[in-house]
Amino acid sequence: MPLAADQRIELVRKSRVHDTDTGSPEVQVTLITERIKDLSEHMKEHPKDHSSRRGLLTLVSNRTRLLRYLADTDVERYQGLIQKLGLRK
Repeated sequence: MPLAADQRIELVRKSRVHDTDTGSPEVQVTLITERIKDLSEHMKEHPKDHSSRRGLLTLVSNRTRLLRYLADTDVERYQGLIQKLGLRK
């Protein structure tokens, strides 16, 4: 299920680096994390939905790749993002 437009705009507004930012790794990871949360709830209700499980694993993989890129390029931004989103420790 895609995010609602107003919810997406609010998430982008909270995680953007500058005023016109819509595609930085921070924004992308925030949006992917929200979709992962929604799909995780869906999987609790529908454990045999294998196509959604595959989509969930794809999203987790994409988020991992973006986080690895951010950690390699700017550790401070990476630390701030995982702390803000509550990922890892």
